[in-house]
Amino acid sequence: MIPFDDKFHEECGLFGIFGHGDSAPHTALGLHALQHRGQEAAGIVSYDGQQFHSHRTPGLVGETFDSADIMERLGGDAAIGHVRYSTTGQTALRNIQPLFAEFDFGGMAVAHNGNLTNAFSLRRELVNRGSIFQSTTDTEVLIHLIANSRDSTPYARPDSADPEVVLRVIKALRQIQGAYSLICLTNNVLLGARDPWGVRPLIIGEIDGAMILASETCALDIIGANFVRDVAPGEVVVIDKSGLKSLKPFLTVPSKFCIFEYVYFSRPDSVVEGSNVYEVRRRIGAELAREKPVNGADVVTPVPDSGTPAAIGFAAESGIPFELGIIRNHYVGRTFIEPADQIRHLGVRLKHNPNKASLSGKKVVLVDDSIVRGTTSVKIVEMVRNAGAAEVHMRIASPPTTHSCFYGVDTPDRDKLMAANMDIKEMQHHIGVDSLSFLSIDGLYRAMGEPSRNTKQPQYCDACFSGEYPIALTDHQDGNPPTQLSLLAEK
Repeated sequence: MIPFDDKFHEECGLFGIFGHGDSAPHTALGLHALQHRGQEAAGIVSYDGQQFHSHRTPGLVGETFDSADIMERLGGDAAIGHVRYSTTGQTALRNIQPLFAEFDFGGMAVAHNGNLTNAFSLRRELVNRGSIFQSTTDTEVLIHLIANSRDSTPYARPDSADPEVVLRVIKALRQIQGAYSLICLTNNVLLGARDPWGVRPLIIGEIDGAMILASETCALDIIGANFVRDVAPGEVVVIDKSGLKSLKPFLTVPSKFCIFEYVYFSRPDSVVEGSNVYEVRRRIGAELAREKPVNGADVVTPVPDSGTPAAIGFAAESGIPFELGIIRNHYVGRTFIEPADQIRHLGVRLKHNPNKASLSGKKVVLVDDSIVRGTTSVKIVEMVRNAGAAEVHMRIASPPTTHSCFYGVDTPDRDKLMAANMDIKEMQHHIGVDSLSFLSIDGLYRAMGEPSRNTKQPQYCDACFSGEYPIALTDHQDGNPPTQLSLLAEK
């Protein structure tokens, strides 16, 4: 059996369209807009009314779907696509999504963003019952659950072109725990779902009468589609030739959208859960300037690109001039070059280079969105000092990242997280800055439009900052007490 990694998390982007003659080209463009959500691999599965067509390969979207021949082979008026970034192991073709399987009811392609926290336990149970797995991704667990499910759920039969299939997907979803957004394509329907907490995003769009499911609104903008609404937490939407139906098959639990989507993960031009990401990040920067000012500073400069909106907000609030003190090379991808040992430490210059005219002799406020391992921060600060900065003060537009994410964002184990192993003074010394400060968690919530963080019932999932995991970590913490989600399968 192919080994399964129970720490396998995925940052991913999803796109699906139903009822459009150019479904595959539109999906490829949508994935291109979602490239920031995953750069290791991309795939599309389409359906032409008779058969499914698939193209999946490692690499960027522009490298994967780079010819008219490929797009021509992906015929049909329905398609789903996926961009992937996994945190462990080599990208193998068997793990590239959408995954496809033939069931007794026909074919189904599945694309998934997030992490199933009980995937290891479910996989072990399925293997003991005779299931044969082909991949190491937790998405395949869902496929086997669908294959083994039958219409025994008490939920009412949905009005759709494939009611039995929809019921089987719902029954499978009732057995999983974790954070997920999901898109499935069958012979007759496009189906989307979000976990009951709504941790990961999924939105609905429309173009020329065709319905779209996607991770972010920027995927709609690139093809000129209209935003309709967010898929609600715990909602299952079914799209067929007669339109869109909404199902609510799960218990209602408090919404816990991932706050890190606003800090870093989502594209700044996207509208996420009703808020423009760029505006949120600018407000975060302003809040940071109020909380952690740097008196007498000459320039505010971002660590590009993710720190730029917060740096703009910091500069505007503090009255300190904003300067692009670091220039990013946008044409750096994965490289086959192995530099000699004596120049290996210069690797950061592949992506960043100092703008000496803006830094030399200046007291610099360096703004970044977060510090995870801290290795890049060390190199960036060294580069800014070598450019002649008189002082370097680092301001971080989020609280310290002290805990790993088990819900689909790429953060390493706690022993690799700088803030989990050092206090702020130790981090300041290690990074090599004159001062280091982080935005408070209440400040982050204020930037989100909340008066403060509700300590009894936080408005967002902020586990990477607080260590308070809203969804049971069945395969990660022995003896973790069941939460409401654990009871959903028993309803």
